[in-house]
Amino acid sequence: MSLGRFGLTLVDRISAGKLASAGVYDADAVARAAEIVERVGSDGYETIRLMFPDQHGILRGKTIVARGLTSAFVSGLGVPSTLLLKDTSHRTAFPVWTEDVALDALPLRGANDVLMAPDPAAFYTVPWSPHSALILCNVLHRGGDPVGVSSRAVLSKAVAALQNAGYDALMGLETEFQVFEVSQDGLDHAQATMPPAPVTTRNTNAGWQYLTETRYGEAEALLDDLRRTCDAMGLLPRSMEIEMGPSQFEFTFDPADPQTQADRAVLFRTMVREVCHRNGLHASFMARPRLPNEAANGWHIHQSVQDRDTGKNLFTSQANTLTDTANGWIAGLLEHAEASCLLTTPTVNGYKRHGPYQLAPNKIQWGRDNRGAMIRALFEPGDPASRLENRVADSTANPYFAFAAQLLCGLDGVQRAVTPPPETTRPYDDGARKLPVTLGEAIAAFETSAFYRQKLGDGFVDYLAHLKRFEWNRYLAEISEWEQAEYFNLY
Repeated sequence: MSLGRFGLTLVDRISAGKLASAGVYDADAVARAAEIVERVGSDGYETIRLMFPDQHGILRGKTIVARGLTSAFVSGLGVPSTLLLKDTSHRTAFPVWTEDVALDALPLRGANDVLMAPDPAAFYTVPWSPHSALILCNVLHRGGDPVGVSSRAVLSKAVAALQNAGYDALMGLETEFQVFEVSQDGLDHAQATMPPAPVTTRNTNAGWQYLTETRYGEAEALLDDLRRTCDAMGLLPRSMEIEMGPSQFEFTFDPADPQTQADRAVLFRTMVREVCHRNGLHASFMARPRLPNEAANGWHIHQSVQDRDTGKNLFTSQANTLTDTANGWIAGLLEHAEASCLLTTPTVNGYKRHGPYQLAPNKIQWGRDNRGAMIRALFEPGDPASRLENRVADSTANPYFAFAAQLLCGLDGVQRAVTPPPETTRPYDDGARKLPVTLGEAIAAFETSAFYRQKLGDGFVDYLAHLKRFEWNRYLAEISEWEQAEYFNLY
């Protein structure tokens, strides 16, 4: 280990720093941080991207020169607290200049700073920019306490609740997206609005040949580029698939614990967009693009539960019946489904994906290997890979919030030994409760949920409801093309 100018090792400097002194890093994390600093120097990295997943699952942060990394591990890196207060248009949704705004009872008035603390366990290469590396960060108040509404903190709280009950969870990642050619880049001055004008695109393939080899062959160069980049980052992709619609693809990944899988999800989404942009393409994970003949993008959350002591999959049954754990987990997901939609389907557009006969759910029910049901149970007697697939989420979901919803709801059902209703075989025809049909309905269900107020706190519920209502109200205030066509000539 090299010595600094005052004879201190990197471990000494980081150990004596603000973050370690506040308990953010233990001895193992300090040692790992020092190893990363040494690696950055020896491998010749020039820049380090310090990023955190924001409330929408979008990576934000700062890029620093490599020599500044030690300081970031010592003291953290300040960023404006308004990054946590922005809606999807990047407008600040809280009145930070005129009123007292607080998170975790700590004031944020005046757009003051919060700290990014690099996570030594979340260091990634950036293969499309070989001189740079990326480190995911946790968001802290200036005193060193986690910002409770931040994405990684919310999921960590849910994981801790599950582990304290004696369980671990294994999550699968299966996400759909589109890649288009760009015909107009949207960079004219008049298009620099908030949000900016969408780019104009054309398809990269004609679609409607689901899982066909010829379509894969046509897209192989692109899919190889994305797969190899995933591998180089350690994201462990499992399959690359031709999806139903034009220009639509799906990647799946090896199962992992919730925090690792959520990190993979935001890194994958960022990587795909950046790699495609460098190749003159536009990648979109939008739930339902407003383009002729395009298909909707779903995000199917595979999940199973293990005993912490034995590692046994508690969804595996030796008979063609559900285990007690599977029964309770399904029941919990169904019971809290309306309130959970804000965490799994967080945009105005996402609710236009939920329709009958579209391989997306519109009702709250479960079925065995049924792709129309909200919960698809994939159980076979004795199968160690027995799992549930929640099909309600779309590809815009913040994975940290979506995973937290699965863990908290499933655990609640298990602990109360709740039993789900009978399975459905006709998911679009039965009389089950309907999922929310608009973002406004989802906000109301979440905001009035006593369950989420108990599990995640009033502060988080009020924060997210305010943020999403700001977005919803902007949508309601817009005059749509439908209104213009319906009324302009009529009246």
